[in-house]
Order: sequence, then structure tokens, then C-alpha cells
Amino acid sequence: MSGLVLKLGPKERVLVNGAVLENGDRRTRVAIMTPGANILRLRDAIHPDDANTPVRRVCYAVQLVLSGDSDAEAARLPLLRHIEELSRILTDPDSRAHLARATDAILEDEHYKCLKSLRALLPREARLLARATA
Repeated sequence: MSGLVLKLGPKERVLVNGAVLENGDRRTRVAIMTPGANILRLRDAIHPDDANTPVRRVCYAVQLVLSGDSDAEAARLPLLRHIEELSRILTDPDSRAHLARATDAILEDEHYKCLKSLRALLPREARLLARATA
């Protein structure tokens, strides 16, 4: 089997090119054979009300592209600007590496890779915000 292989738990939902698919009662594996298909596990999706921090807002914007609710071409420049703004705040080498991968992914129209890189910053952002409010 080639392509992207999704391992889905019972009743797990996934968004594929704008369509919500729900798995049955058993665990299953699904191969996505179409290159460039937009895939988003709904358990990983950020709810609009939860897009309340800088990194979460950028993740949500990328998620809108993956769900088909936002045009990839129209979103490119705003996403790049937001990632650049994050790079002014998250200056450590590891964060910069994630942001560089996110930028490269946007430039290559690889929105899932961008989302993956940005989501890696969520725990760091949470620690920084917790420290700032303490």
C-alpha cells in the first residue's frame, strides 16, 4: 500500500477534501491514494473559540485551508506574515526551526506539513503564556 495511510479508531472522524468521513465500530486503516488531498483528523482540529492565542490563530487559519473553507492562494501571504510575526516572539533555535519548516511548507502548498510544524509550538506557547500570567 502506498500513499498516506490513516489508522482510524472506532467512530473517529476525518475531513478529506472538505467531506467529513466517520469510521465504523472497529479500528481500520484507509489508504489515501490521491496526491495533494487535504486531510484533517477532527480530533486534532482547533475549534474557532479555541483559536485564542497567536500560534492557535495561525494553526486555525491553516486548518481553514485544509478544510476548503479558505482559498490556499489567497491565504498564502497572510499566513506567511503571521508566521513571520511569530518568529519575532519565538526566537529560540527550536522554535525558529519549526517556523522555518512551516514557512517552507506554505511556499510548497503543503498545508498539512505547515500545520504539523506549527502544532509543535503549542506546548511552548502555553508555557510562555502561563509564565507571563504568573
